[in-house]
Amino acid sequence: MIGRIHSVETCGTVDGPGLRYVIFMQGCLLRCQYCHNPDTWSRDKGRHVTVQELVNDIESYLPFFQASGGGVTVSGGEPLLQVDFLTELFIELKKIGVHTTIDSCGGCFSTSPHFLEKLDELMEVTDLVLLDLKHIDPINHKKLTGMTNKHILTFAEYLKERNIPVWIRHVLVPTVSDDDAALNRLSQFIATLSNVKKVEVLPYHKLGVYKWEALGIEYPLEGVEPPSSERVKNAEAILNVTNY
Repeated sequence: MIGRIHSVETCGTVDGPGLRYVIFMQGCLLRCQYCHNPDTWSRDKGRHVTVQELVNDIESYLPFFQASGGGVTVSGGEPLLQVDFLTELFIELKKIGVHTTIDSCGGCFSTSPHFLEKLDELMEVTDLVLLDLKHIDPINHKKLTGMTNKHILTFAEYLKERNIPVWIRHVLVPTVSDDDAALNRLSQFIATLSNVKKVEVLPYHKLGVYKWEALGIEYPLEGVEPPSSERVKNAEAILNVTNY
């Protein structure tokens, strides 16, 4: 099985519990205005790897996983665009006792029987999903990402029905997603999800702006600054972060 990846981070600390081996997959359907990895968008770029290549490298980090309660996180891009590759990778990782996590925006989720059959197989070997809920309002979500959020919210419901542990992530962007009314609606939706174990508010940052410039793409949030600590605390309070 061949996958297409962008890069690997061998000692990640922010994409799931413990120390993580983070695989950034190549390809994404969303075009988030604040994306810090626009170089992962194209499905034709990146490099090809086999499952065995990754497993061979991951095995050398097993002591770190065991000591910290860590494991492997597959991020992106959008990892679910390569669901067959993920399934085979996770099957092999489970053979050596590795905790498996998917960091997904749900942008390619579909209720087609073919996709759901494959996704069901993947969920059998998935321990945790980090689900990015970018905006609760479908119109504002489309402005922000180029795509409505209807199928993404359906994906959240799917994960609840399967009782897959989920960490919800919300990027707080001034003038875009830092809105009390929208945050309250998002909080109400999250409260309906019985499988949510954690909610994280991620302050918007500009660390990836240089990539937009290098790719010759106009950065749509020019002039927007990161949120204040007060606004981050406000969002955390509305989303009941401490209750999970």
